[in-house]
Amino acid sequence: MSQLDDRSTDRWPGLFEVPSGPRTAISAAIARRLFAAVAHRFDLAVLTAGPPYDASVSSLRPTIVLHRPAEFYARIGRDGLIGFGESYMTGAWGSPDLARLLTVLAAEMGTLVPERLQRLRRWYVARIPHHHRGSVDNSQANIAHHYDLSNDLFRTFLDETLTYSSALFSGSVSGSGLDQVASAPDHPGPADLAPAQARKIERLLDVTGVGAGTRVLEIGTGWGELALRAARRGARVHSVTLSREQQALARERIAAAGLADRVEVELADYRLVRGEFDAVVSIEMIEAVGHDFLPAYFRTIHDRLAPGGRAGIQAILMPHDRMLATLGTYTWIHKYIFPGGFLPSVELLEEVTAGCGLRVTDRLSFGSHYAETLRMWDEAFLAADVHGLGFDEVFRRMWHFYLTYSRAGFAAGYLEVQQIALQKVTR
Repeated sequence: MSQLDDRSTDRWPGLFEVPSGPRTAISAAIARRLFAAVAHRFDLAVLTAGPPYDASVSSLRPTIVLHRPAEFYARIGRDGLIGFGESYMTGAWGSPDLARLLTVLAAEMGTLVPERLQRLRRWYVARIPHHHRGSVDNSQANIAHHYDLSNDLFRTFLDETLTYSSALFSGSVSGSGLDQVASAPDHPGPADLAPAQARKIERLLDVTGVGAGTRVLEIGTGWGELALRAARRGARVHSVTLSREQQALARERIAAAGLADRVEVELADYRLVRGEFDAVVSIEMIEAVGHDFLPAYFRTIHDRLAPGGRAGIQAILMPHDRMLATLGTYTWIHKYIFPGGFLPSVELLEEVTAGCGLRVTDRLSFGSHYAETLRMWDEAFLAADVHGLGFDEVFRRMWHFYLTYSRAGFAAGYLEVQQIALQKVTR
């Protein structure tokens, strides 16, 4: 528990119980051999001495420092990637450049485990608990787990727009229609983040035709920035969220802007909304829907759209083969960050939207922009005093790992983010 507050054991039941016993000894030995093969294959430097690090090693190669090797191998041997993340949370390992290390691993995520073992996944990988499924009964608890932590926590690393999704930095866009790609941003800094968040929102409002008199349904309020911008265009907005913390602050911001007569923020599940709207917008909410409920999500969008109406979503995506291989598995992200979360593929979205009477009319990919967004969030988070907000060192390490782990996925191209415009098909 080096460098961790010993009171953390009360806040994280079971986390500091290191796996032991004969079965763990066998799985730890297997994990040690597998990790040695990965380290050799990707030229990772594996050190067992704590800081100060040998700069000549860590500056040239991605580096992992095993402070407690026995615990590290025991955890990944028993719990795989969940154990990998938990052993970082407990301080069993670290890295002088966590982003660099995780990006190397993310680039080869599908091949880290030998194929013969991947075929046995369903026998040894944990499955998503039933109470995490994105049903109407479960969804509010899933959302509250993450978004109701503290508005003050999110203020420590978000920009002044309080926008918690990928920004879209300035730069060129190649392609057209369904094949648009925004070029990688050119080393943006913190001052670029708020304008890039505004650019992302305004683009989505543009492709859905939001303007004066438009009736807008927003699925997933966040802290109200999109609703504010739509209302300033003269639209009337009905926004739904399952986060009480977000609802309270979004209403406060909307009232302060003098737009409360144009925006309603309701605490409600998207499936329970009624009425007809000219535009439906939803930024990075689809990730909380869950695989089983994607048809319900897109049927809701279809049913709420007026004839000729348009929808726009922003979605985090993963490769189709990896989506299929990991479908239903319980991960570190599920356990600690997003219960019930699920990342679809382009192929799945095309299949489901077509089946729900929606046609894709516009698509923009900008995954490299998310890597930069996450980099800035992580830097701001690490510079903040989260302990003063009541969060302990385990939480700080957990959140840093989450932000960096996510950044690595986008930097390696394993994850993608897209804005997708949809039109209701006239039958």
